Amino acid sequence: MENKKRGSFSGGIGFVLAAAGSAVGLGNLWRFPYLAAQYGGGIFILVYIILALTFGFTLMTTEIAIGRKTKLSPTRAYGNIDKRFAFIGPISFIIPVIILPYYCVIGGWVIKYVTVFVTGQDMAAADSSFFANFIGQEYAPLVFFFIFLGLTALIVVLGVEKGIEKVSKFLMPVLILLAIVICIYIMFIPGAGAGIKYYLLPDFSKFSFKTVCAAMGQMFYSMSLAMGIMITYGSYTRDDVSIVKSVNDIEIFDTGIALLAGMMVVPAVYIFSGEAGTSQSGAGLMFMTLPKVFSQMPGGRFIGLMFFALVFLAALTSSVSIMEAITSMLIDRFHISRVLSCAIIIVVAVVLGIPCSLGNGIWSHITIMGMDFLTFFDFISNSLLLPVVAFFTCIMIGWFVGADYIIDEAAKNGEKFGREKIYRVMVKYIAPVLLLIILVFYTLAQFGIIKY
Repeated sequence: MENKKRGSFSGGIGFVLAAAGSAVGLGNLWRFPYLAAQYGGGIFILVYIILALTFGFTLMTTEIAIGRKTKLSPTRAYGNIDKRFAFIGPISFIIPVIILPYYCVIGGWVIKYVTVFVTGQDMAAADSSFFANFIGQEYAPLVFFFIFLGLTALIVVLGVEKGIEKVSKFLMPVLILLAIVICIYIMFIPGAGAGIKYYLLPDFSKFSFKTVCAAMGQMFYSMSLAMGIMITYGSYTRDDVSIVKSVNDIEIFDTGIALLAGMMVVPAVYIFSGEAGTSQSGAGLMFMTLPKVFSQMPGGRFIGLMFFALVFLAALTSSVSIMEAITSMLIDRFHISRVLSCAIIIVVAVVLGIPCSLGNGIWSHITIMGMDFLTFFDFISNSLLLPVVAFFTCIMIGWFVGADYIIDEAAKNGEKFGREKIYRVMVKYIAPVLLLIILVFYTLAQFGIIKY
């Protein structure tokens, strides 16, 4: 039964910007550039775009349509469609609960680096030991973690239209503008042409099965799929909003920002650190390599500040969507207020976030399966649970409920479902296989069985 008190977006633009804000996050800004550089530049980008238009389109359309059709959060939506697949709901609840704490820890690191460039400590941050010294402290990382978590909670408490939509309508244009300004600046730095060439021109010698797997994994995580987010946002979407057009717009936003991120990062790193610098990934690239690059760059302090401000905005919009997914599920399941729901989430996030933060410092001697707390939570959520949820979602729609369930909802306003044939084949046959490949590939990579 539809929840009549359920919040909603005011229209299509609000929904698209909120969903795009969710999709555009740390994965776009620190993971995509590294993978593009490692796996052949243009060839990786080409594979990524193809997968986004087929695989990503299928999963995102499915989740948004499920949300709007049922008007329920993921915990109840799956059982509402087919009781045999109700088990997916609890799993989809666990995923954002695991992700939010460590995502806010990393978001706290980003705030720290914004303050570093604001206060003129950018030259100190260029030292290789600066980041390690910071995360190794007992209290400082926790303070920034609490600040980021508090900002996220404040936006979510305000609700869908007054909080998430309003903030997204402001932050997303600012984010895009910052990205474009930084890209233009870097393009005019002497030697940038070689870096751009390295980034964009396909290196077919680096094309392999790993290239496809890497692009597939990046697309999957960057578009916020299987986290319950798109189902939640879909449930807030009015019936007169075009799902087909919205998905197209979100794809453009997500892919565009990812490409811009590469244009910001790869040429700059290539100019000042050479090809070896582009091999850094994750925290190493963001918090160690890039500050060194900014320290050597003309106007580097200003560009560094703009860059970390951009990363902060992207991280914040994503963390808001993650927390909103949990909030929606708690409200649907226990019929509690939004404020109480957020309070519960904050407590859980603090309990799980503290070991994620300290696990990189004073608790680094404590490991689970050879991983620190943050890495372990990331592995469980991203490498295991996300593909599992998406796999069974495809099985439910493709083999039991039928693709028409989604297609009819997506095209209910009379709009043409342009990729209908692709959708039918993907959801039933290709997507489940790709998801199993992601699951196996990332599990083997995590334990060092294959090199990633």
